[in-house]
Amino acid sequence: MKICSLYGAGFYYMPGTDTCIKIGGFVRAEVNVNSGGSYSVVTTGDRDSNNYAGLDDWRTRAGVTLDTRSQTEYGTLRSYFVIASTSDNSQSGSASGGAGLNAGNPGSSGRNPYTRLWSNAAFIQFAGFTAGRTGSFFDFDTQSYSNQTNFWGSNLAGGGIDVFAYTAQFGNGLSASIAAEDANGHRTGITSIPFTSTSLTTPGASWQYGNQQAPDVVGNLRLDQAWGSAQVMGAYHELVGNSTGAITGTEMNSSGFAVGAGLKINVPMLGKGDFVIAQANYSDGASLYAVSNGGNGFDRTRDHGATVSYGPINDAVVVAGGFDKTKVWSITGGYEHHWNSQWKTSLYGAYGEVSYSDAASAVLLAAGATPGSSANWNYAQVGSRTVWTPVQNLDLSLEVMYNHLETAFAGPAIDDESWVSGMFRVQRNFYP
Repeated sequence: MKICSLYGAGFYYMPGTDTCIKIGGFVRAEVNVNSGGSYSVVTTGDRDSNNYAGLDDWRTRAGVTLDTRSQTEYGTLRSYFVIASTSDNSQSGSASGGAGLNAGNPGSSGRNPYTRLWSNAAFIQFAGFTAGRTGSFFDFDTQSYSNQTNFWGSNLAGGGIDVFAYTAQFGNGLSASIAAEDANGHRTGITSIPFTSTSLTTPGASWQYGNQQAPDVVGNLRLDQAWGSAQVMGAYHELVGNSTGAITGTEMNSSGFAVGAGLKINVPMLGKGDFVIAQANYSDGASLYAVSNGGNGFDRTRDHGATVSYGPINDAVVVAGGFDKTKVWSITGGYEHHWNSQWKTSLYGAYGEVSYSDAASAVLLAAGATPGSSANWNYAQVGSRTVWTPVQNLDLSLEVMYNHLETAFAGPAIDDESWVSGMFRVQRNFYP
């Protein structure tokens, strides 16, 4: 195959065509302590039970990427996709190895391994247009300084979202993008019931999201320079609720929104490749623009159920006057330092608050909570990752993180919670 030098290293001409192709990929293996696969936050279950203590989750993932490009009279035509297979012993929505998790494994108290396909990117780019699955155009800080599937932020745990977008380049690194994005990707609950453990698996009950009637509209203004990058962004999110209770068929509509800003500064004077990055988000009725991977919230017990910590996440709560939209703000940030070509260390943190009105708090009031107590809550993380690259394209990383949840509600058995999580990962990259 003939080397194609138009797009950088690793591209080859496909025989008999003027299309260039690059094949890459990765293989990784990891073990997580007091966290889920890909270092995700465990939001449910008893932290002191056998299933949520010690070496909690083992995961292996392998992926292949394919990047194809060719020149046209309108510029570069590009397509890209990644497909990966994941195998781990994670559970799906059960806190303690519930029914079906140990099927075929009599007497096991653990969780069965399972394998699934996974992809976060499959898109086409042409003449400024992007169509397919990729990151949201709201995203900025994708937290490359950590291996975690981040709780706060906007990038939906790196899972991608379906978009149709256009980016205009104005020169000198300045660009603007407008995108229609799949609204389902940024939906969490619309609810009218008290918050319980079942809220995490059957959110809404008598109210739920209706069919999507309009996409999310996302826009950003971005600047990329030698010193770093900056971005401001905003999003419109449709709220449409359908009743499933005694007044089945009733529909309510409203609008949510989110705004954000991000900044990245390269600091090569501290180390080659060093950078500092941060992103701040605020959402009103569009929580998943500030909560990247929180599901429907926290319902964590400890001391074998003696105490509990709560943290409900919804886009809106149905009160007497209609939708009461949830307000969320979050900030993420990190610094990564390269000691030399083989070692790098990051220090990072994240913080967010979820706020409800008094009327929404009264609807959400959990069993055992003091009447009149607030559903507001916050969650903080501080962590560090060190990566050793003994040979090119082989990364061995160790990461540790402190977590603190300041609970929603108040009551004799409701309290805040703090815990430490960690992970070890080995990853072989074979990107040309």
